[in-house]
Amino acid sequence: MSAQPDHARVTPYAPAPGAPAELLAQLRADSRADRWVPLFEREWADALEESRRTFSLAGLYGIVQDWQGRLASAPAVDAFVASGYDDADFIDMAELRERRRHG
Repeated sequence: MSAQPDHARVTPYAPAPGAPAELLAQLRADSRADRWVPLFEREWADALEESRRTFSLAGLYGIVQDWQGRLASAPAVDAFVASGYDDADFIDMAELRERRRHG
């Protein structure tokens, strides 16, 4: 009998040590910098305070992952908006992610 588990463990997402600084530089270079940079900085500060209280990096990792996703999807969002499609029945992805985290 083996002491090894019969299933593979899922490796949690862990950004590179310089990822937050690199992400902030990318946000500052984006056309949405005036809105996105203060929001990122506020979310990062909140997550940093939470990590100090809980001794967990999960919140910080989540902020980096969420903002990397926003940057990656921004060109597609811009193209969608420019196309004139009706988005009146959109789904708020931030709300869905929050439900998934707590659900």
